[in-house]
Amino acid sequence: MRITVFGANGPTGRLLTDQALAAGHDVVAVTRRPEEFPIDHDRLTVFGGDVREADSVHIAVAGADAVLSTLGVPYGKNPIDTYSVGVANIVAAMRRNDIRRIAVVSSSAVDPQPFTDAGFLFNRVLQPYIARVMGKTLYDDMRRMESLLAATDLDWTIVRSGGLYELPAVTDYLLVEGHADKRYTARVDLAAAMLRLLDDDKFVRKIVSVATTADNPTLLQLIRTEALGKS
Repeated sequence: MRITVFGANGPTGRLLTDQALAAGHDVVAVTRRPEEFPIDHDRLTVFGGDVREADSVHIAVAGADAVLSTLGVPYGKNPIDTYSVGVANIVAAMRRNDIRRIAVVSSSAVDPQPFTDAGFLFNRVLQPYIARVMGKTLYDDMRRMESLLAATDLDWTIVRSGGLYELPAVTDYLLVEGHADKRYTARVDLAAAMLRLLDDDKFVRKIVSVATTADNPTLLQLIRTEALGKS
């Protein structure tokens, strides 16, 4: 396949690009900073573009068989619209180019539910604070993105991850429709699941969850490495 990847220069996007190339696909990696993209391959095109600019998106998806979005935006108090504006531009460009298959990364925090192994502090205090206070503007826009995509007639899949962290290799991860009762997702597993969806029609027009079931961090480890940037 020829795959266009938006958010390609983020942590998950780089993993996805690597995995897609290893699987034999041609990849168009879309990034606003092409000079910083660390991967070089004869089947890779690094495209300097912006998902917020409709003309740029149209050029980026031209000739693609599928589009994968791993867009990521940091938490912030100001309104966020990158997910919804970006996916609106992607959908319009896909229609103009007669492309049907798309999968986008979202988050379990869009529809927070309790986890059986999490306990009171996580389920009743920490998760609501992240979803409704610290990440409110971000998850509000992810909901808009999901609603926009679900209203189309494209062959879409919305992929919700748990708390993201790093592992060196793909695991025997869980990919299920709806809610997964696991809190964490390794980025390498998220990338693998995105790529796997292109070969499987089972989850077309579905919301799915990806969860890593082995080598999960503790909550403290996740906060230290992801939120505070400490090893």
